[in-house]
Amino acid sequence: MSGLQTPQAMIATMIAKSIHQHWRFYLFEGVVLVVLGIAAIALPVLAGLALTLVLGWLFIIAGLVGFVTAFGTMRGTRAPGMVWAVLSSVVAVLVGAVLLWDPVRSLATLTFVLVAYFIADGILMIFLALAHRRGMAGKWEWMLVNGVVDLILAGIVISGFPGTLVWALGLLVGIDMVFGGTSLISMALTAQREVSGSSDGAG
Repeated sequence: MSGLQTPQAMIATMIAKSIHQHWRFYLFEGVVLVVLGIAAIALPVLAGLALTLVLGWLFIIAGLVGFVTAFGTMRGTRAPGMVWAVLSSVVAVLVGAVLLWDPVRSLATLTFVLVAYFIADGILMIFLALAHRRGMAGKWEWMLVNGVVDLILAGIVISGFPGTLVWALGLLVGIDMVFGGTSLISMALTAQREVSGSSDGAG
């Protein structure tokens, strides 16, 4: 029984193996994310508008695909939930059209949603960190810091209303991309050192 792994352990092992085998790809992805994140931080307004336009097209494409799927299944027998599938597609197309019709106003709406998310996520992280500080030695502090940072970012955006609505989304996305890219670079370089070390040991 000791040789059996839980599903979580198996997934973790697969991810670690993938990083070791393909660390160059993770390093490349991390560098690209950091560069894009820096660009978004430098040009937050353009980044926010670009994100709004991309989301608009994604909603429209998703809605159109939903239409094709819904009407494709109508041939022969009527599939259950057909009406809801069509309504869902209509809503997706309408949301996409609204985002594309007035991207500046849509950018403000998306920023409100993002601020609400940061507030909720920050409070949740803080409560989780405090609740699990005994069982997560050495890790709960990072959760606490993460929650506090989320609340600080939300406070910064709120304190600057309405002027921050134009640039906040692009800035926050840029910061997230920089942190994500840095994490990938760190993992890739660690995997590269481990691979080099094992090669030297084998030689």
